[in-house]
Amino acid sequence: MDLIPVKIGPLNPQVQDLAVGVVLFAVCFLCLVPLLRRINRVLEAREQATDGAMGKAERLRALAEEKRAEIEAELADARHDAARTRQRAEAEGAALIAEARAEGIRERDELLVQAAARIDSDLAAARAGLQEYLPELAADLASRVLGEPVGPDAPTRAADAW
Repeated sequence: MDLIPVKIGPLNPQVQDLAVGVVLFAVCFLCLVPLLRRINRVLEAREQATDGAMGKAERLRALAEEKRAEIEAELADARHDAARTRQRAEAEGAALIAEARAEGIRERDELLVQAAARIDSDLAAARAGLQEYLPELAADLASRVLGEPVGPDAPTRAADAW
């Protein structure tokens, strides 16, 4: 018995064939339903595990970002502290250099004053010492210039020259 009353060849199925096909389909479907349910459960568990792992990864990434931001802030503070310390050290060094320079100039001025006083006293002593020999030295120099003895010990030729 054909399902369709028109003769269309092999495209016209028989009712018995259709009944057997439906029964076999139902049996196969009923056998596969538990397997499909199990596959769906595995897929859902896998998706939850994946989503859970991704959520955990997102939380860890956010925590890492917070820690990185904290560390960068601490590094920035440390850099600022180092810059302030370096600037303070440079200022203190400049002040020490200026103080040492002023001390050196003051000591130099003291040495110059002492040297000038010593030179003045030595000059006065030399003048006093030479004052005593001044008539003799003058007579000796005049003798050398004139080529004749001059002075109190020299023979008087002034009367002879006139």
